[in-house]
Amino acid sequence: MARHGGTRGWYGKVVGAALGVTVFAVGASMWTAQAGAVGSPSSKATAPAAPRSDVRTVAMTIAHASDKGAHGVNITIDDGPDPVWTPQVLDVLREYGVKATFCMVGTQAQAHPDLVKKVVAAGHRLCDHTVSHDTAMDKKSPAYRSQQILGAESMITKASGGVRPMYYRAPGGAFTPDSRKLAASRGMRPLGWNVDTKDFERPGVDAIVATVQHELPNGPTLLFHDAGGDRSQTVEALRRVLPWLKQQGYSFGFPVR
Repeated sequence: MARHGGTRGWYGKVVGAALGVTVFAVGASMWTAQAGAVGSPSSKATAPAAPRSDVRTVAMTIAHASDKGAHGVNITIDDGPDPVWTPQVLDVLREYGVKATFCMVGTQAQAHPDLVKKVVAAGHRLCDHTVSHDTAMDKKSPAYRSQQILGAESMITKASGGVRPMYYRAPGGAFTPDSRKLAASRGMRPLGWNVDTKDFERPGVDAIVATVQHELPNGPTLLFHDAGGDRSQTVEALRRVLPWLKQQGYSFGFPVR
């Protein structure tokens, strides 16, 4: 999987917030909350610890397949939620009747809980994309990786009103065996991708669409972004890609768990 370079601009702005998360993340192994259960609201940054019996361990291998089978595709949207672009992405998905998986950065979810709730209410799934989108986290300590994964899990769950993320996607594909095992133990299937649209580079709508069309034989999981910069090209590309996929006979599903 391709690794996105650096922190891509706006992520530098969330580093301060992420440092604050590190403080409460020290006890990460005791934390709660992932996809599926609803908990009581809390004014704190972390949710109450969920009993282990409330969390079902899933496979720690990196998922790529679609639950719709050989002719299914998975639309995945990374790095949000963003107050400008996420609503536009949601509008396009609704227009074409498509459900997607939103891989959310913890600080973004914490800043925009209303959008997290809108994503859930529309029938989409949540994915943990770490606290601060550190693409070099695989080079850092296991404790740091734990803080990033479990911190985002807690932040997303609280922002959603108690719905836990069902997947974990490492920024830039920076997976490690310990991070995959940790996520799986919390009920979050590690999630890869097959088609990197490179939309974050803003190559033009035509280029994004062409990438999907040319690389779709690589597998069913498509990677787009709804934050990290101007995503107008992504919105327009989705408006063209989604009906094209339907015309090709594809069904829209979710990554296998």
